[in-house]
Amino acid sequence: MSDIIRLLPDSVANQIAAGEVVQRPASAVKELMENALDAGSTMIKLIVKDAGKTLIQVIDNGCGMSETDARMSFERHATSKIKKAEDLFAIRTMGFRGEALASVAAIAQVELKTKRIGDETGVKIEIEGSEIKSQEHSICPDGTSISVKNLFYNVPARRNFLKTDSVELRHIIDEFQRVAIPNPQVAFTFHHNNTEVFNLPVGNLKQRLMGVFGASYNSRLVPVEEETGIVNIKGYVIKPDFAKKTRGEQFFFLNKRFIKSAYLHHAVQSAFEQLLPNDSYASYFLMLDVDPKTIDINIHPTKTEVKFEDEKAIYAFLRSAIKKSLGQFNIAPSLDFNQEAHLYNMPLKPVDGIYKQPTITVDPNYNPFKTDTSAVKPSERELSNYANWEKMYSRHADNQLEFEIKKEEDTQQTINTDWDNELHESNLKSSYQLHNKYILTHIKTGFMVIEQQGAHERILYERIINALEKNKSATQQELFPKTIELNASDFALVKDLHTEITALGFDISEFGKNTFIIHGIPAEAVDGDSVALLENLIENYKQNLIELKSDRRENVARSMARNMAIKTGKSLTQEEMNNLIDELFACEMPYSTPNGRPTITTFSSDDLDKRFKK
Repeated sequence: MSDIIRLLPDSVANQIAAGEVVQRPASAVKELMENALDAGSTMIKLIVKDAGKTLIQVIDNGCGMSETDARMSFERHATSKIKKAEDLFAIRTMGFRGEALASVAAIAQVELKTKRIGDETGVKIEIEGSEIKSQEHSICPDGTSISVKNLFYNVPARRNFLKTDSVELRHIIDEFQRVAIPNPQVAFTFHHNNTEVFNLPVGNLKQRLMGVFGASYNSRLVPVEEETGIVNIKGYVIKPDFAKKTRGEQFFFLNKRFIKSAYLHHAVQSAFEQLLPNDSYASYFLMLDVDPKTIDINIHPTKTEVKFEDEKAIYAFLRSAIKKSLGQFNIAPSLDFNQEAHLYNMPLKPVDGIYKQPTITVDPNYNPFKTDTSAVKPSERELSNYANWEKMYSRHADNQLEFEIKKEEDTQQTINTDWDNELHESNLKSSYQLHNKYILTHIKTGFMVIEQQGAHERILYERIINALEKNKSATQQELFPKTIELNASDFALVKDLHTEITALGFDISEFGKNTFIIHGIPAEAVDGDSVALLENLIENYKQNLIELKSDRRENVARSMARNMAIKTGKSLTQEEMNNLIDELFACEMPYSTPNGRPTITTFSSDDLDKRFKK
């Protein structure tokens, strides 16, 4: 029997390795931008076409490479960062394993132009599928320009798994932000299909956050800064008033590298304890600086997962630093630990050394209802006026009483149609609201409890689904159109959902960079705040993307129904409760919300009888 184990060709091995390093265009963007940072660049430009499927180009003004280094950079495990295994625990650069360029070159057509500062000419290299097509001298500026064209052109199965351009663009924006935020000393620009998405000049961390997420963040940021022997913490948290339903704007940077840590995230959430609703998440941008010897970042190909030597201590320091900042800026109550405990506002000792109980003088003859006999008696004209006012009030009271009696008679004479076969035999819709949350109504066998918010969500969901199928819904025009500025990721999301949002009844149009003008909102919207309505729709949509695997139309319908539904705590009139029950039982699936929660529960008379039996 012949031998069956053989070495893989380099091209195949590189494609397999690329599957770990480059899952989508955003992965290539991350690797190329990190290489540009390691080159000492002060200006990095990202150019993308068709969400990275056609072109990804990164241009920097870094140190550049020699002709030999440029050729070696495409070999697997070729790196200038480490020479021995011990060097892994002194790493402060973004890349070090020498896999990025080799992986990208294995699944794309790559063109590299690079020139060192001081050299007369640079070098140009073209590679397709790990095979070098050409290498020649080139006239180019100092630094490096690398173009990645037709990603996954030789792995069509991987290319078929890519999402729509809007989805892939959002992933690229996320990776761009993760590199740009912790490096405010570097200027970044980002263009997609010849449109400028970001233009971030050199500045400090706060200016960088405002450049990425908008000028409105100037008043939302609470600074956090703490230096210890284990970790130095610096950055910002968002005020609890601006907490979101999704975990989008949560950034940990360890030695300027973006990381994910559920353990440290819990430290932040616990610092905001009793300041946030249960369904909200704190937003934060926190830079952690630790000794590289105390961490291991070589446990995942994307380097987003890290092991700490003393994770519990970092947890405690992080939680304390945030609570301290929230207290200093009057976000949360704080204690003055600099004051001695025995000096807390103690009164001075009297001269004679004897503490006396304070006395209160009371007039026992004082009567607040006693009229002053010394006052001047009213004139006959004033007495006549008093009498006239009393007559007028008496007539008004009689009319009001007559109106109330007539209204009660009309209500009692009103007869309505049946909701369902199970409703009370009298056909009288007697409903009661409990704690401004539940609606109680009679049925033949007992009574029924309806959760008002969930019921309204079901009604709105089916109504919105029908509107999306017909691609038409009523719009309530704004008297004064409002402007809403979004971050780049949310702006791309709204552009992607423009057809569905318009079908809901929104009338919006683009107005410059990352900005929309809202001309109209759905006619059924209870809340007239058009900006909050659209913002909540975006947040609910993103939350559903995380929790549910539904298509776009269903996601939009669920998000809008949850956004527009009446909330727990709203008091309803008898007519509103009756209408809600009528519309609920007219739905195709009245017994559950779009998310699967029950809307109705019933209690039979037998169940009640058992509770009162001895």
